[in-house]
Amino acid sequence: MHKSFGQILREKRVAKGYSLRKFAEMIDVSPTYLSQVEQGNVAAPTAERVARIAELLGENSDEMTALAGRCPDDLPGIIKKRPVQIPELLREASGMTAEQLKKLLAQARKLKEKDD
Repeated sequence: MHKSFGQILREKRVAKGYSLRKFAEMIDVSPTYLSQVEQGNVAAPTAERVARIAELLGENSDEMTALAGRCPDDLPGIIKKRPVQIPELLREASGMTAEQLKKLLAQARKLKEKDD
């Protein structure tokens, strides 16, 4: 069984030595709310707050945001700029292996550098 966002958040927070109260203060939420998130009793925080959590815990922001069931704040704007190409690219890439995605990302960076 996969661990929930709340379970992983609690594990990472405890591993970093943050008390519930201190960490709640750091991310500007109530300790009660943070406890409820960790227990899976309420929805995960906003993508912006999850990014802050990831930063404080030294975790990958995109990974934590996906785990929380959220979408990074910058993606809707990126999709809106290229409403046909970006969704098409994502659909094509969806069946690729991690290694294939790594190569595609490297290629995209090279193409972007050529145009800069």
